[in-house]
Amino acid sequence: MAHSKPEVSMEEVQNLIKAHLGKSAEGIQAIEGGNLSSVFSFAIDQSEYVIRFSADQDAFVTEEYVANLLTSNHVLFPQTLGSGKEGTLKFCISEKIAGKPLAEYDVDQRCKLLPDLIHQITRMNQVSLTSKQGFGYLRPDGSGSHENWEDVVTAVYAEDQTGTFWENWYALFDTSCLERDVFNECYARLLDYSKYNAPHRYFVHGDCHEWNILSDGCKITGIIDGNFMYGDFLIDIATIEHIVPNRDLAVDFGSYYEEMGVPIPDFTNRLIGARYFKGLDGLRFFAKMGWDHAYIELRDSLLSLAK
Repeated sequence: MAHSKPEVSMEEVQNLIKAHLGKSAEGIQAIEGGNLSSVFSFAIDQSEYVIRFSADQDAFVTEEYVANLLTSNHVLFPQTLGSGKEGTLKFCISEKIAGKPLAEYDVDQRCKLLPDLIHQITRMNQVSLTSKQGFGYLRPDGSGSHENWEDVVTAVYAEDQTGTFWENWYALFDTSCLERDVFNECYARLLDYSKYNAPHRYFVHGDCHEWNILSDGCKITGIIDGNFMYGDFLIDIATIEHIVPNRDLAVDFGSYYEEMGVPIPDFTNRLIGARYFKGLDGLRFFAKMGWDHAYIELRDSLLSLAK
């Protein structure tokens, strides 16, 4: 069965906001976007906010830490007003950033925004991590989940994912379009290439696509949501690289780093490793969501990469 977002009524949204913020919300509206969360915008005292709901019990646990880290480094990320649990759902209230997702702009408009997009993503990836240790998905205290990248890769794609969104995900081999032989082939390639990503530790958004980048049409106004982790920033480049059809945005990122005087070492192999890391997750996600066409397109792209 395809995964669906949690259903939350306007009355439930209003009651939670009033209980948490002490004031009634005005103009509550559902917002499109978000594959796993139900999202609503609202206003209080002429200031605009967003509240998100997720059935994932690990959702939003790092939001406050990430917001403080990024905004203190002048990254365009919303401040968090609070988070918690309501019934079986987790929720998070944050500032609303002006603008709309890049997904809603046409190709010409996206092209005009590319210089600022590359600049803002690079600024995010390059925040200082000296006070925290570890690789992989962030813990609530801001540390990484594992000591090294190799352990992250093994853990992310292990069969046992009890208590997470991916619990019992091996069943997808029998109940969805997910093909075991394809997955195993791509996973073997990931293991081969992950050694190129392993030495590199940066802040990684982890879900850096066109629905999570906001713009007012003239500039990038915000970067939102994310599956935050520490690892190779090429993961974010591999996620956003196809935002403009028939344009290799990864090359543009490489040129930008060259212009900054810090060329990206081993760029090609790291990018392939990043593509497999994100791509494998995409395959099982599309299968779980029942998006067969997206699965086939991504599968063919991954299999066409260098072995």
